[in-house]
Amino acid sequence: MSDKDNLEQYRAKRDPGKTPEPFGGEAGGGEPIFVVQKHDASHLHYDLRLQVDDVLKSWAVPKGPSIDPKVKRLAVPTEDHPLDYAGFEGVIPKGEYGGGTVMVWDTGTYRNMKADGDEPQSMAECYEKGHLEFSLEGNKLKGAFVMVRTNRGGAKPQWLLWKKKDEFAVSGGDILVDEPNSATTGRTLDQIACEDADKEPPECAKKGMS
Repeated sequence: MSDKDNLEQYRAKRDPGKTPEPFGGEAGGGEPIFVVQKHDASHLHYDLRLQVDDVLKSWAVPKGPSIDPKVKRLAVPTEDHPLDYAGFEGVIPKGEYGGGTVMVWDTGTYRNMKADGDEPQSMAECYEKGHLEFSLEGNKLKGAFVMVRTNRGGAKPQWLLWKKKDEFAVSGGDILVDEPNSATTGRTLDQIACEDADKEPPECAKKGMS
């Protein structure tokens, strides 16, 4: 595994004594997994993570994924995450890296669409080349998606994410609005914040959620 694929950067940014985030990284078996986490930090955004070998390659998607093939979303790569991060839903304390509420908005498995054919490519090879084509089998997101790196040599690498035209594409559809809650617990961001924080925020009592 190359230096860019390990978890040193992830662990260097986090203190296991202060954050409930997992620090694993064990190898997984079976089909590769993906997760989209809704993250209410300094600003609300979505984090897309795809298993590539034994880590989760990760991107911050400010506006979240779209199921409309005409809509392309900016995706900014972040550090690799451990595989067990795919199940993390909770509250990162304020003052810590990424402090805020994290929701498992969607999760499931995926298939590398470039693994078949005359010149099969692994997901790691596709990542290095900056062109991913994959089919999601999630609770919410399904079907084919594309990710393309737009500035390989840039100081801040950027990718674009969009839905391919298939039976799961919806022109004008906004799945973020239609399906706002957690795919694993059904909770809202407010419920996660009030139920999982070590100290319940004052606003929880105002909303009758304490």
